[in-house]
Amino acid sequence: MTGWPADSAGGRVVLLVVHTGRPEALPVARALIGRLADAGVGARVLASEADLIESPAAAVVPVTDAAASGAEMVLVVGGDGTLLRAAELARPARAPLLGVNLGHVGFLAEAEPEDLSAAVASIAAGKYSVERRMTVDVVARTNGEQLAATWALNEATVEKAARERMLDLVIEVDGRPLSRWGCDGVVFATPTGSTAYAFSAGGPVVWPEVEALLMVPISAHALFAAPMVVSPESVLAAEVIGVAGGQSETAGAVLWCDGRRMVELPPGSRVEVRRGELPVLLARLPALADAERPIGAPFTDRLVEKFGLPVSGWRGRGGSAHASQARREASKRQAGQRQADEEPSGHA
Repeated sequence: MTGWPADSAGGRVVLLVVHTGRPEALPVARALIGRLADAGVGARVLASEADLIESPAAAVVPVTDAAASGAEMVLVVGGDGTLLRAAELARPARAPLLGVNLGHVGFLAEAEPEDLSAAVASIAAGKYSVERRMTVDVVARTNGEQLAATWALNEATVEKAARERMLDLVIEVDGRPLSRWGCDGVVFATPTGSTAYAFSAGGPVVWPEVEALLMVPISAHALFAAPMVVSPESVLAAEVIGVAGGQSETAGAVLWCDGRRMVELPPGSRVEVRRGELPVLLARLPALADAERPIGAPFTDRLVEKFGLPVSGWRGRGGSAHASQARREASKRQAGQRQADEEPSGHA
């Protein structure tokens, strides 16, 4: 890094976005604010979270698109849901996100609470890189009239609105109809979102540096309903089928973007999804060989760590048994952590 944005006092500043519904997030947030202050980096907190965080060292800002304006980065204390919420503030400010994971998987997060010292040291020294993550722009229309224009980092989904009725969709790629599905819905995802909803629906895992759009049907009753990966320049669309007379053979639909922004879609609606004009930036810390968890690790290592994948027996290109042993130990740690998470805590 060659320089940083300045706050009103002329110094470096970051914005904290915290999952205040998790009691364990509050002391982590206070510790971050304190350590950042010791390193000469100021902190902002959102007005909706300030009373619970209770840190006089942090400036309080309203929850607006300008909350992250001028900030060096947005630090997120929570899970991937909190990071998606923070992305709504970071994206217009062009500020990178860095997550401290308190969730179950936390695939987008860069650090765990035990990594705070290393994370703050890297931030203070400006030793981090910034990744550009592709987004999608989404437009919903009915009878030619625009219902909504929004965006997503992970995915946009068209889903049935009523559990008891199937959704009837026609799918389109680059202006040409591809197939008609009776289904629960369809997921339009980015590579970042390939490990989220699209993954749960049976879609492929796409490495973040691959630029592509994904289309994954949800419980489709059709001969051809395979997950598809298309060019990042393609335009995908889904049309909610209706019948003559204004009646519908199916229930209405809803559009969800990142599970946060919802639009009701009456029969006859059309949703178009294309590559987003504005990416989301993620801050990545340098790899720390002695860290318990893979800070700054390659995406493959993140998959192994987050999903607890079995890799025992791997020797690597050099044929070293040490690498295999390290992997086995990492898998055992992950299994032990999952077991601890599943044990009852004694709290309701």
